Amino acid sequence: MSYPTRAARAVCLSLLALLCAAPAATAAGEDWSVAPAGGGRPSFYAEGAPGTALRDTVSVTNRTRHPVDVRMTGTGVPVTFADAEIRVPARTRADIPFTVAVPERAAPGDRPGSIVVRDGDGRSTTVALLLRIGGPELSALTVEKVAVRGDRITYDLVNRGTTELVPTLSVHADGVFGTLLDRAPRTLPVELPPGRRLHLTEPWPDRPALDAVDVRLTVTAAGGARDTARASARFVPWGGVAAGGALAVGTAALAVLRRRRRPTTPEPPREPAREQAELTGAAT
Repeated sequence: MSYPTRAARAVCLSLLALLCAAPAATAAGEDWSVAPAGGGRPSFYAEGAPGTALRDTVSVTNRTRHPVDVRMTGTGVPVTFADAEIRVPARTRADIPFTVAVPERAAPGDRPGSIVVRDGDGRSTTVALLLRIGGPELSALTVEKVAVRGDRITYDLVNRGTTELVPTLSVHADGVFGTLLDRAPRTLPVELPPGRRLHLTEPWPDRPALDAVDVRLTVTAAGGARDTARASARFVPWGGVAAGGALAVGTAALAVLRRRRRPTTPEPPREPAREQAELTGAAT
């Protein structure tokens, strides 16, 4: 579908009798109103596959005896207007074409949006727009970066599919002497859109003070999504170890110091060695 020429400002104007005006989805007052073109629709609806461009038309009806300048914007979905700023003559309806571009890599599902029209006095009106993106639905997720940090378990959830997920989590931990933690599956209070990553925390207030543990997280979601990730941790009461080490070091240092300060008794001086001679011969 091609747009009208720029000279026509991409607007199809038609004179209306006030009593024949199309009903507005929402109104900015008695002066002017906005509605999907064609009448009978309270809001806009567009449906298409990723990479397609969907077209529709919005109507702005001016019931006053003077022109009204309005500006149009889209929210929630990518909307491009043939002319985003127009002047609507008195007692006239302006039909403005617009295009909704579906992103190339958009995930299937519904995307809510709206078209907002605002006049020069700051008054505005909004018409809802629902974009439904087609394509195959895939439910997939991964559990990543599992770690035990103090009295909690941290991890990331990543939606690898094309549908929004509400994950369910179960937690299991084994120590040297058996099971330490075994939490049944429970639904997490989060919604995970396609392509989104969430950093989450699982509390573990009664973790052991001294043990070697293996932690296993299992996450599932509707549509067959499932993943498991593990992490290992060693718990050591470092305060007690440090105190014991300090005591041992202190004891050893004290022993060395005492050994160095031990008093010694000086040895008596040695007498010089005496020479002995054997005398022989007759006495005189």
